[in-house]
Amino acid sequence: MAPSFLDGNSMFNFVVRDGNGVKGMVDFGLSEVPEQYVQPPEERIDKLNATAHDNPPIDLSKLDGPDHDQIVEEIATAAETLGFFQVMNHGVPVELLESLKDAANNFFGQPPEKKAVYRKGVSPSPSVRYGTSFVPDKEKALEWKDYISMRYTTDAEALEYWPQECKDVALEYLRTSIKMVRKVLEILIGKLGVTLDDSKIDGLIGLKLVNMNFYPTCPNPELTVGVGRHSDMGILTVLLQDDIGGLYVKMEEEMDGKRKGDWLEIPPVPGALVINVGDTLQILSNGRYKSAEHRVRTTRTKSRVSIPIFTIPKPTERIGPLPQVVERDGVARYREFIFEEYMNNFFSNAHDGKKSLDFAKNIWPA
Repeated sequence: MAPSFLDGNSMFNFVVRDGNGVKGMVDFGLSEVPEQYVQPPEERIDKLNATAHDNPPIDLSKLDGPDHDQIVEEIATAAETLGFFQVMNHGVPVELLESLKDAANNFFGQPPEKKAVYRKGVSPSPSVRYGTSFVPDKEKALEWKDYISMRYTTDAEALEYWPQECKDVALEYLRTSIKMVRKVLEILIGKLGVTLDDSKIDGLIGLKLVNMNFYPTCPNPELTVGVGRHSDMGILTVLLQDDIGGLYVKMEEEMDGKRKGDWLEIPPVPGALVINVGDTLQILSNGRYKSAEHRVRTTRTKSRVSIPIFTIPKPTERIGPLPQVVERDGVARYREFIFEEYMNNFFSNAHDGKKSLDFAKNIWPA
């Protein structure tokens, strides 16, 4: 017998606690979005009035060649303004990207009981977690998304515990992407006039998560969001979109005729990857680089997948504005902290724009 999605407790237990996810609910043939997923009007995404971000992808194959300095400038400018940019010729084979999308669809296409074995509390490894929304117990309106999150420790553990349907391709995606992440990070740190040794870079990207996100078809996409407004907590995020699109980024300042506060859609480009700045890189740069506030819409016609890699400091890493940058700026805009404290704060609150950064802000006496 189908559960009642009109009853909030019944719906929550079915979707969240029993691990059926949004897809399990959609597979019963929903004709309208349950009340718990209806976003307040100010949080809904107006697809028709959004502007597309029309900057072409940055060609990373030109690094270390005659156009090296120009590409470095393009990367730094993007990080200083929107906090988002797309890259091509990034070293991750296009065939691998196609295989990733197939693997994600295969994983989420399984019966609910096959996915539910990775729920928090029952998963065979604390490094692998299947869930839905972001922090369902604390959200006023739930997000229309299911996900599998895989934390990397070693190849051996990944091959043993990551889901069979996606582990090989996800591991290869991580291996090939991390070289690019390191290169981009070194460029951005260099543009701050700072050089960090390899061990410091290792510490800043020492924790790596590969997520696969699934956004099922939605009967009322204008009422919901796939992911609410937020910024990422780490250093840099690498994102593979499928061809459906639905990623929106908020303008922090006026640029190219676009107003502060406008939402830009990042359209998918075949073969390209999206890179965005996280909170930690904004803190390290003392605010010069912008962690991008972004969100994701749902769609009525076709389910969507996206596959991000989050590069995050080790929990024991001490994070704060780089001393050389503070000396130049004359003020530290953020305080120093152990990264685990930031991570715990981030995951204990519902998405709320860039509010997570408040944790790190220096509070000046009145």
